[in-house]
Amino acid sequence: MNEASQRKTEQGSARRVALVGAGYIADWHAKALASVANAELVAICDPALDRARALAESYGVAKTYGSLEAMLAEKKLDAVHILTPPDLHFAAARTAIEAGVSVLLEKPMCDNAAACEELAQLTGERGVRLGVSHNFLFARPYEQLRRDLRNGLLGKIDQITIAWNRFLPQSVHGPFGAWMLRDPRNMMLETGAHLAAFVLDLVGEPEEIEVHASNPIALPTGVRFYRRWRVEAVKNSAAISLRLSFVPAFAEFNVHVRGSLASATADLERNTYALDCYRAADPDFENYAMVAGYANSIKAQARQTLAQYVLSKLHLEKRATPYGESIARAMDAFYGGETDVRISSDFGARVIRLCEQFGKLSGVDASVPVPPPAPANAATNAKILVLGGTGFIGQELVRQLVASNRGVRLLVRSAASLPEELRARVDCRIGNLLDRQSLVDAMQGIECVVHLARANVKSWADYQKLEIEATRQVAECALEAGVKRFLYTGTIDSYYGGSRAGTITEATPLDSRIEHRNLYARAKAASEELLQQMRRERGLPLVILRPGVVIGRGGSPFHWGVGMWWHDSVCQVWGKGENKLPLVLVEDVAKALIAAIDRPGIEGRAFNLVADPCLSAQEYLDELDRAGQMRVRRYATPIWRFYLLDMVKWIVKVAVRHPERRRPSYSDWESRTAQAHFDCATTKSALGWNPVSERSEMVRKGIAEPFEEYLR
Repeated sequence: MNEASQRKTEQGSARRVALVGAGYIADWHAKALASVANAELVAICDPALDRARALAESYGVAKTYGSLEAMLAEKKLDAVHILTPPDLHFAAARTAIEAGVSVLLEKPMCDNAAACEELAQLTGERGVRLGVSHNFLFARPYEQLRRDLRNGLLGKIDQITIAWNRFLPQSVHGPFGAWMLRDPRNMMLETGAHLAAFVLDLVGEPEEIEVHASNPIALPTGVRFYRRWRVEAVKNSAAISLRLSFVPAFAEFNVHVRGSLASATADLERNTYALDCYRAADPDFENYAMVAGYANSIKAQARQTLAQYVLSKLHLEKRATPYGESIARAMDAFYGGETDVRISSDFGARVIRLCEQFGKLSGVDASVPVPPPAPANAATNAKILVLGGTGFIGQELVRQLVASNRGVRLLVRSAASLPEELRARVDCRIGNLLDRQSLVDAMQGIECVVHLARANVKSWADYQKLEIEATRQVAECALEAGVKRFLYTGTIDSYYGGSRAGTITEATPLDSRIEHRNLYARAKAASEELLQQMRRERGLPLVILRPGVVIGRGGSPFHWGVGMWWHDSVCQVWGKGENKLPLVLVEDVAKALIAAIDRPGIEGRAFNLVADPCLSAQEYLDELDRAGQMRVRRYATPIWRFYLLDMVKWIVKVAVRHPERRRPSYSDWESRTAQAHFDCATTKSALGWNPVSERSEMVRKGIAEPFEEYLR
């Protein structure tokens, strides 16, 4: 039992709380509950039990369940937090309420107003509480604006302008089957709910509403996604303007109110609040006084936010970030003695009614296209199984295989991430690498397995399970199925690539100090080692390919092989950035994979996939600036600075006994400079491979076209 739980139990007043859903937002709820005085997290429920157990282990929670019904039957609970996708909120909340358990729903309350109203009625009948976590209503900057408005400091409201200008990565990288992307109007329920909540809290129901949706793009599922929304309305004499933009641009999220006496801005993106009002000063000095006061206030708030962050890293502050604090303050309201209207089910239902109105008035086409069926012979013709086929390299490989009329089968978690034109021409199976039976079924009739899948995790324990052991299971199933060729994609990151690397060929061994390298490079090397052992001992028909810094269509032009990108506008170059990088186009990687499928007599060999060097990091950024007609702020950063900062973080982790307190490695940081020269003559000869190495073509296909695609 963790310290916070023990303290609450000793007080004897803690409500027993469970989380339903163990995804991204569940981590924030678990952190926040640790700081709520009269609530204790005692169980976590998710159909994906592995995910529930991983979250439970992180927070010292003893019980996990695969179904809500099982949890409610066994565990005596006071409340559950429903953190599932919005279309599942109603069923889960109703089940909990009928069991006599209070419910806190993550916003949006439900995916339609009728469901919200039914839940509210049921709550009254059963005598339990039902709340909705509109957490930004409890953010400190907004609460200050709210107080000043209610205290009359702003006077009569003339205008309310709310901006949500934040890039939505899911619209570019997926998962495209997520609820918010299934219907173009869902964004008004998912994100528009935040803005609607502000409007209802500040002035109530708006009138004369006009909604405009623009800048649509077609998702791989065929659904149109509108990247800009504009809402105009009035309330009494106040004008209301809402702006939402999901394009990749500078992030802004603020609420601005202009009144007859003053104006105020709650900047929730940067956790600041500014009140502009007239001063008792001569007009010639008034502007100076206003600006100076504003600057001093913003600086003080910035210091406070930074201090809170530092203290949280030292475990001296539980509410680590402004976002986490807003969630915790919403929970304070839910578990507190007095009912706050902002957390109430009635308010949550009003928000959904208003968002539904936004969607209806937009006039967008809400029809969801039905994907065409796969060809009748797709399953029988499939001889190549691609794992990781919805990823960057995977999609290009599938595209080229389909173009050459090769029978392809995919094993994916969701087919929604695959473009419609590809999905219609492959045999797509739903499953994952940890499900042995789905692997066995997918490999029936398969002659070649291409293993491109990779784990996107942060801890070594997760890499061992989701990368190394998953790869072992894939290879075991391939052996049982009698496949004729097994391709595995490693990475050139598993080599030492710093100033002492010299020339690397296929005969060069991987980094001898790989245990000190970053977890991704280490996991890939470990997977290679176990596969080579299975080749030697059991005859696995293995071929390994190690792509370099892969660029091209379908990928982000802001590549971390160039430097550390803090934002799309700021890049810390690894070292001076003057040496040529080991670049390769994604289409050339796919061509090499196809060649490795067909070439006889190459089992047991490993091939590096790097084009002849033609661009340094600085030159790459020059070309990116030229393609985007912009100027990325770049900082050539000595490696020792990255290493020193990492050492400071490590010392803090040791002090607080962080589970991932691996000592930093200077050679690992230095390898990011990619100073090694790759001689791929053997690969070119053995595979008949001729990658693009001419600078202008590399720039066009690897930088300019991806940048245009990124902004489309």
